[in-house]
Amino acid sequence: MFPLVPAELAFAGDGTPFSPLYGDIYHSGQGGLEQARHVFLAGNGLLGENARWSDRPRFVILETGFGLGLNFLATWQAWQTTRARTGRRLHYVAVEKHPFQLDDLKQLHLRWPELAPLAARLQAQWPLPLPGLHRLDFGDVILTLGFGDAAQLLPQLTLAADAIYLDGFAPDKNADLWSDAIAAQLRRLAAPGATLATWTTAGEVRRRLASADFSLERRPGFGSKREMLVGRLPGNPPAPGASARRIAVIGAGIAGASAAHALARRGHRVTVVDAAGGPASGASGNLAGVFRPLPALDDGPLARVLRAGFLLGRRRFDELPGLRAGWTGVLHIARDAPHEAVQRRIVEEHALPADFCRFVARDEASRLAGRPVALGGWWFAQAGWINPPSLCRALLSDIDCRFDFAVARLERGGNGWRLSGNGCRLGGNAADIEVDDVVLANGIGATSLLPDRSLPIRAGRGAVSYIPETATPGLDIVATRLGYVTPAIDGLHCVGATLAAADLDAAPRLADHVENLHRLEMALPGFGKGFDPATLDGRVSFRPLSPDRLPIAGPLAGPLTGPAAGSDGLWISNGFGARGLVFASICAELLASQLSGDPWPIERDLARAVDPARYRQRALRRGQAGL
Repeated sequence: MFPLVPAELAFAGDGTPFSPLYGDIYHSGQGGLEQARHVFLAGNGLLGENARWSDRPRFVILETGFGLGLNFLATWQAWQTTRARTGRRLHYVAVEKHPFQLDDLKQLHLRWPELAPLAARLQAQWPLPLPGLHRLDFGDVILTLGFGDAAQLLPQLTLAADAIYLDGFAPDKNADLWSDAIAAQLRRLAAPGATLATWTTAGEVRRRLASADFSLERRPGFGSKREMLVGRLPGNPPAPGASARRIAVIGAGIAGASAAHALARRGHRVTVVDAAGGPASGASGNLAGVFRPLPALDDGPLARVLRAGFLLGRRRFDELPGLRAGWTGVLHIARDAPHEAVQRRIVEEHALPADFCRFVARDEASRLAGRPVALGGWWFAQAGWINPPSLCRALLSDIDCRFDFAVARLERGGNGWRLSGNGCRLGGNAADIEVDDVVLANGIGATSLLPDRSLPIRAGRGAVSYIPETATPGLDIVATRLGYVTPAIDGLHCVGATLAAADLDAAPRLADHVENLHRLEMALPGFGKGFDPATLDGRVSFRPLSPDRLPIAGPLAGPLTGPAAGSDGLWISNGFGARGLVFASICAELLASQLSGDPWPIERDLARAVDPARYRQRALRRGQAGL
């Protein structure tokens, strides 16, 4: 989907926002907000005391063409005025091929002062112009924005829309958005009894929607449009089930805390259990970790999941009180000259926004680092470092946690799952816990609880070295090159990290510090000069590794083909390796969305790429190939 082409800010003769690319206006010249209310809200029965969403715990809207965001803002405003009770959620999913730049959006929104408070909140979270899905959380309203071509994005969505806003430029100006393929996708994504509204009554549009099973009706249009079109699918919306489930999350590290937080935000009754006496006792207990994405020339699954996790994490982390983090920027120095050329090519060919990633030559890289470096590289201005224990504490601040609970057995019963504690542990909490669902987020400990599942999670021994700030030059950023070094935190620079698979020795080693100092010298020559590795402190932990370096997130009984399908109540968020800080938010949001039946926050192909079932499917294919 690279690169995105942002919308151009222009106006028709009467001042109506206009697209030079399509030669069409963004909304009726008689009023954009009024058109949104008349066509899309009223057309889908979403206005007044008897609005269709008033008695629904969750309501999902799908829009083709986000444009200025007027339809969304008008819907958000109406949702606020008709909201009947707490605990309800509105999911609004929209695709947009040419998103506006933030400054242009701000200028356009000035035209509707009555929407200013909501527009300001939208602008505060407005995504960078990067392809894919972007999830914006406003509490009881969740906006999932897909930047890219609708023909590519709609097949990647997983949701069940209760109402559809069929918007966009006129069919004779942008025929691709009104095609048979788009109509088929709308049918796939619509829930039984879903409604649809659009401002056009063009014959081809009517034919395609009718062929997709929508029963259609013409109604009085808005402004200069004599008529508009509304539609409805056969069937009735499914009766809402119990929204709050009892869920146990095993593990109080980054993976578990993130999953618990995402589930609790949806109203589930979450209990976190951990064998240690507090959160972040394992791999999440380091003083600092690096938080940054990792672009790739092919923009494959790993790069895309990391991008989604980075963008969602930055929005989420800014909301957390008590989080210790430094958005200092991260300088990713090239390994060698060929790698430097690839880094430059990726930025240029993908047209990456400078606020996300830009290439800096050696001289600028040296200025950013405050000392000479060997090569240029990537500069991630919004990246930085995070103190993982503070992140876990912030995420778990309102969660029921049971520490000193070593899970000895997981048993499936008639009413869900039972977690049995190990009563032999001195001071341990041995009372059984009964829940509807269990999330395995306990790193390398997950394999011992499910020996029959053959989870391909390996332990990766990682060692970090701490060097005192008082004996080093100043450093204000995170620098990486075959390793990393952070600014001083509590008087210590974190330097790392080693990685050794199938090594379970928790004792610190001199060789660890020697290797980390070598990595430091590669990144910042001379920065660690004079340090005796035998005098350094550090920390050893064990990261859960997956064979393909992608996380393992979703239902263990999967694969899922739709919201909550195929799950027996056993879930996993694991295999993060050295990228737990970046993977955690997006994997937690995906898992919570799957479990709750919400629209998914990432594309279907990415969900398949992290699905635990991928290993079973690969083994099956290998077996069939050997026949």
